[in-house]
Amino acid sequence: MRGKIRGSVADAAQDVSIWSQVEDLPEFKAAGSVLLYWSMASEVDTHAFAQRWYGRKKLYLPKVSGESLEIREYIPDDIAPGYRGIMEPSDKAPVAEKVDLVIVPGMAFDARGNRLGRGGGFYDRLLPSLSCPKVGVCRRHQFVEEVPVQAWDQKVDIVVTPANCYICKI
Repeated sequence: MRGKIRGSVADAAQDVSIWSQVEDLPEFKAAGSVLLYWSMASEVDTHAFAQRWYGRKKLYLPKVSGESLEIREYIPDDIAPGYRGIMEPSDKAPVAEKVDLVIVPGMAFDARGNRLGRGGGFYDRLLPSLSCPKVGVCRRHQFVEEVPVQAWDQKVDIVVTPANCYICKI
């Protein structure tokens, strides 16, 4: 149990550093609307970040619809468990008209912007339709030398770790 608690504290400290760096990015400062993800335990925590920026920027969350992701407005009192128990907006939440920045989850990232997702391909199908900067966030152990990629895998433009920001495509 001790290791679990220490891991949680270490993860929280890394997450604070990651979000501080994201907030310093010119792309984030310029963005009026941001697509986030609602984090699970193994991912960089987005919950406090969403609370901090709600009402200051237009925030969106993905909602699984068949094989695709819909981008719907984040309204704190209007999210519920959806696909695989992940919290997502209701069908009543407004659909995004425009997204200025995307925060992308992943199991692993590398310095070239390659990303390893959870295998559903949802973000690989969504990202090409968005013409805005894509920022991957990951903890220290999720940043690897090389992520194996397939032809359909989509890269991010920036990878933010607790210690660095890697500009990959901009």
